[in-house]
Amino acid sequence: MITLSASQASFLEAEAPLKVAFVHKGALLPQGEALDARLGGLLRRSWKGAGLKEAGDHLLLATPEGHVLLFALGEDLRAAGGRLAQVLGRLSFPRVLVEEVAETYPLAEGLYLGAYRYTRHKTEKEEKPLALELCGAEPEALARARKVAEGVYFARDLVNEPPNLLTPEALAEAALSLRALGVEVEVLDEKAIRELGMGAFLAVAQGSENPPRFICLRYRPEGAKGRLDLVGKGLTFDSGGYSLKPTESMVTMKSDMAGAAAVLGAFKAAALLGLPLELWGYVAACENLISGRAYRVGDVLKTLSGKTVEVMNTDAEGRLTLADALAYAERQGAERILELSTLTGAAVVALGEEVAALFATEADFGEKVRKAAEEAGEKVWPMPLEKAYREKLKSPVADLKNVGDRNGGAITAALFLAEFVKVPLVHLDIAGPAFAKKAHALGPEGGTGFGVRTVLRLAETLAQG
Repeated sequence: MITLSASQASFLEAEAPLKVAFVHKGALLPQGEALDARLGGLLRRSWKGAGLKEAGDHLLLATPEGHVLLFALGEDLRAAGGRLAQVLGRLSFPRVLVEEVAETYPLAEGLYLGAYRYTRHKTEKEEKPLALELCGAEPEALARARKVAEGVYFARDLVNEPPNLLTPEALAEAALSLRALGVEVEVLDEKAIRELGMGAFLAVAQGSENPPRFICLRYRPEGAKGRLDLVGKGLTFDSGGYSLKPTESMVTMKSDMAGAAAVLGAFKAAALLGLPLELWGYVAACENLISGRAYRVGDVLKTLSGKTVEVMNTDAEGRLTLADALAYAERQGAERILELSTLTGAAVVALGEEVAALFATEADFGEKVRKAAEEAGEKVWPMPLEKAYREKLKSPVADLKNVGDRNGGAITAALFLAEFVKVPLVHLDIAGPAFAKKAHALGPEGGTGFGVRTVLRLAETLAQG
């Protein structure tokens, strides 16, 4: 992780191997203007001559007073910070002085997120230490940005880990590491899961040699002002089972536990930040594979809630594991539940790869989550829980089927989940934004840690009443 520190030194007078001066809407910011005046208008002439206008455009100059990087800000300071971190990562300046901006926090958060790299399995690692000094920054804002980024990094690392290494047991071990931060973690093995009666979860898990694990987390700070329960989908690999996925669709299925990763990342950051709200979390971790023991199309499963489900598609497995996890959360006294899962391709068809689908059984809670996501800089869009589509889930032999027809697939999946809880539920289908297939403003290809920042902002909002 890069190092950010607050600098109260004058941007104009301080010395640094590289200074970053911002351009916004075709004009230098005040401190850059002052530097440009001392340089006889060199910065302005260079910028205008290069014709650089789009956010993220940049120009490195060697000036009589040292190197200056001119960098174009857009309206999104978080994205600007991410792009700037990536530009600086390609240069070789060990220390950089960054001009003051109106809002330090989003820029700092973007700098941290944009600097992320996953190199755990690279035999040759190029380490470039980079220290950034942000003029006029508040140390508290930088500290918060770092702690949030640590949670996002944790989630990204889990998603990026290959599935032969991140088994359900390994995911449970990652959860157990949070005990060092004061998070209570309990891991249930296959025997305990069976004794509880989680028949849907066990059916999905039974095709794999790697045993399932049910992970329970509790963050209970003193003086907590309320409680939020989180459920994350924890399929560490999803082949589709007997409803086998084509190879191209299976390539990114190590990311089918991105909902669980977001929950674990949120717990880590919440503990680091000392958020004054109780968080309870649940992850049903398993693999969906093919073997002589794997569950089949046509099987009828009994869930923890007592409801029965006819399996019509073994690739609609996430909702089966979540059905038991949601019912368990309610048994533990959940007052409201936020659930995150890479649940349906239909959500990606509807909203693309950058926007999560938000389904809420209660409008007020749904709006709180939507607003939290907006403030956190994560894109979500409210979707309807169309009750008429519940007919699609009717089964002639069980209480319901695990899929409807192909039309409105994200909605019927959400309706399925809503069958297993009575308390307010928000389901975030993060199938699109959880895994980036190419580099973007806030990071490289791979896991994005989507959802961590939304959960943290929501927790802060709920703690405020």
